[in-house]
Amino acid sequence: MARQTIAVIDYGMGNLHSVSSALAHVSPDSNVIVTADSALVASADRVVFPGVGAIRDCMAEIRRLGFDQLMRAQVASGKPVLGVCVGMQALMSHSEENAGVDCIGLVEGRVRFFGEPLLEADGSRLKVPHMGWNQVQQAAHPLWAGIDNGARFYFVHSYYVQAQDRSLVVGHCHYGVDCDVALARDNLFAVQFHPEKSHTAGLQLLRNFVQWDGKQ
Repeated sequence: MARQTIAVIDYGMGNLHSVSSALAHVSPDSNVIVTADSALVASADRVVFPGVGAIRDCMAEIRRLGFDQLMRAQVASGKPVLGVCVGMQALMSHSEENAGVDCIGLVEGRVRFFGEPLLEADGSRLKVPHMGWNQVQQAAHPLWAGIDNGARFYFVHSYYVQAQDRSLVVGHCHYGVDCDVALARDNLFAVQFHPEKSHTAGLQLLRNFVQWDGKQ
């Protein structure tokens, strides 16, 4: 049986080594490649779309490389696709960051600034960016298999997602406001947190992804 190939898309934004190392750890029989080659991405069995940094810079590179169209094609192909952190935000319609940036638009919704100051309901002030561990409340999906509802994942972000179609939200957390931190539609799953930095729960999610058939 041929080894499956997992392509981690490289557009110059993200700690791709940690993502690829985590994938290789949970699936040592898989061929994990970090690549900017559209043909290699298209031929892969699974695709991971990561990202960190400012959305304006990310989207500029994504469009320059034609990866907006590449992502549309990969999602349309039916193969399992995982978006991570800014990779999730880039899939949305629009981000408030950098005075407003149009994103790929694969998922209707907006990326909003937490605000400064960000206050909890009791008046306590929260730091922005949201950095550290937070509980994620789940809705049913195969990628949560073996992960307790309310398990903690690691976050680093100043902007949060609000999906237009609420049925796509399969994970949320609270940090001053309610944040959509996991979205799913057909073969696409996207998370705001960093599974590769989230210890046992994060590795289990990646393990589930490499075994997932792309169906809910």
